[in-house]
Formats: sequence, structure tokens, C-alpha cells
Amino acid sequence: MGTESSPPTDVRDWEAAQAEPEFQELRRRLRGFVFPVTALFLVWYLLYVLLSSYAPGLMAIKLFGNVNVGLVFGLLQFVSTFGITAWYVHYANRRLDPLAGSIRDRLEGERA
Repeated sequence: MGTESSPPTDVRDWEAAQAEPEFQELRRRLRGFVFPVTALFLVWYLLYVLLSSYAPGLMAIKLFGNVNVGLVFGLLQFVSTFGITAWYVHYANRRLDPLAGSIRDRLEGERA
């Protein structure tokens, strides 16, 4: 019980893979998309919340029928979420998946 055993081979493989430039590039690409888009969405959402709290007159302006600016802003939150999802899928298909597939294929090839 007092002896320390070495980690399984796949853990060492994973640690080595993380240190490789190809994996670092994958992380850089992912973070280069996720962090700015998340910040942009949070600012957009915060704008909606702040306008709802501090500019109720603006949000209550009727555009047509019973549809006001606040309702449109709220619905645009959903539209922007779906838009960001579609944008990410397109980005991942072009920029992330080929690189991730290459890393996976190489690692699985080394294991065999």
C-alpha cells in the first residue's frame, strides 16, 4: 500500500499529447472562438437586462399590436443563441474537427 504505482499508459499518452504543438494549436483555436463569442453574448444579455431594469420606457415602446421593444429584445436572445450555435458548428467543422481528428488518429494509431 505504501508504494506508488505509475499511471496507466493512456494517462501518460494523454499528458504527452497535451504538450504537443498540434494539441496546443487546437486549444488556441477553440479558445480563440469560445472566449470572445461568450463575452459578446454576455454583453448582449447584460444590455437586455440593464435596459429592462433601467429603461422600462424604452422597452415598453409598442412596435405593432402588443409587440414591444422588450419582447423583441427577449426573442432576439433566443435567435442569437441559435445563431451562435450554428456559427460554432460551422467553425468547428472547418477549423477544429480536422485537427482533432488528426490528433485522435495519431494517438489511436500509436496505441494499436
